[in-house]
Amino acid sequence: MIFKASSLKKISVDLLPFSDAVSDDLPLSQLLRLSLFQVSVGMAAVMLLGTLNRVMIVELGIGATLVAAMIAIPVLVAPFRALVGHKSDNYKSAIGWKRIPYLWFGTMWQFGGLAIMPMALLVLSGDRTLDFPIAGYVGAGLAFLLTGIGMHMTQTAGLALAADRATEETRPKVVALLYVMNLLGMAFSAILIGALLRDYSALRLVQVVQGTAVLTLLLNLIALWKQERVSPMTKAQREEAAPTFRDAWNDLAAGGDAGRLLAVVFIGTMAFNMQDVLLEPYGGEILGLSVSATTLLTAMWALGALVGFGFAARWLAKGVDPYRMCARGILAGILAFCAVIFSAPIGSPVLFYFGAALIGFGGGLFGVSTLTAAMTMPTIGKAGRGLALGAWGAAQATGAGLSIFIGGTVRDLVNHAAGNGTLGEALATPATGYSVVYHTEIGLLFLTLIVLGPLVRLRPITTGGSAKLGLADFPT
Repeated sequence: MIFKASSLKKISVDLLPFSDAVSDDLPLSQLLRLSLFQVSVGMAAVMLLGTLNRVMIVELGIGATLVAAMIAIPVLVAPFRALVGHKSDNYKSAIGWKRIPYLWFGTMWQFGGLAIMPMALLVLSGDRTLDFPIAGYVGAGLAFLLTGIGMHMTQTAGLALAADRATEETRPKVVALLYVMNLLGMAFSAILIGALLRDYSALRLVQVVQGTAVLTLLLNLIALWKQERVSPMTKAQREEAAPTFRDAWNDLAAGGDAGRLLAVVFIGTMAFNMQDVLLEPYGGEILGLSVSATTLLTAMWALGALVGFGFAARWLAKGVDPYRMCARGILAGILAFCAVIFSAPIGSPVLFYFGAALIGFGGGLFGVSTLTAAMTMPTIGKAGRGLALGAWGAAQATGAGLSIFIGGTVRDLVNHAAGNGTLGEALATPATGYSVVYHTEIGLLFLTLIVLGPLVRLRPITTGGSAKLGLADFPT
């Protein structure tokens, strides 16, 4: 039998992951190009929260308190995302672009922060020729601030652009693809950056960080190229007064679901991320696992997250309500933290690894479902989709940053009290501090379910019929 070339091409495209996320206005080639901005954001996140965290403390000898303060700077500017989303909704240019200018300038902020960062850190660590100590603090703080602003601006504008170009049917699948690309960007950049910095030197640090800056610029330039149509605006349209942020926010809140959704995102993100800096130390200190064994936790978490993305794509294709899917992720998280807690008294590394994978699975479902809800939220009055996505990102980033700080602080305070015998002889073990944090996360997850309840209560289980399950449903 002889197949036509067009039929063969259709078959090959249908076999690709996320091929069902495309539409006439957003073909597969442009969708994959646009998703590259998530790779650059994931790469910058690994650089800030992983690589530079360790380099500043170990190789450069910078105090942990100062390092924590530097890393917290991008979190402090997270609420800025809501304003960026609102501005991109109402931006007026002669050629009609709304999202591209913010995506481009976010790229430049991110590039600039990474470009000056290694030199600022070297000055901060004491490797300097000028007797001007404050220069290191100012330079490092400015570098983290620029990078953080750039990441938030790039991701907010990019997500809004993807939501604009996707159809109502494909928008949830586009969400899943963008989430996977962010995860892949973090995974591959962590491996590559780690390999490049294995033989550390000051010169190598400069080369790697500034190379990341250049790669960020290239990836985002490819991502935004010809992604938004040129629609020239008249002079009258450009001079028309734009709605204020307060009016747009009031319209967004008037929808009923927005405020509760943001509360769910904030509390749920805190619940899933409070253990971020504690899981590997828990495995080493409490379960006695080796360094190589605890490094597998990241792989287990990523595997669980990918499985969660696969189920999310399948359920969304079947029309499952995002809020019900969110509840499933929260329940998986409760089971995950129970597994992590019980792995210590029974001494089971297998149960510990299962819990880590389930944390990734639950967190993946939670993230995809809440982002889908934000992207598909109907626009009301002056509130555009960019404002909704910016508010989602602000709540998510702020919750993640605060939870990491709170988790580490609670663990240290509780272990100090346990070590002094304040909590009694039965609790005078290093596991007590970790256990308190994990139990706190379980409590926050139950609180998230309570806040989520009214969003789910009157919604149907599905909004569509059954759908055939194919390879495109799995982000692998």
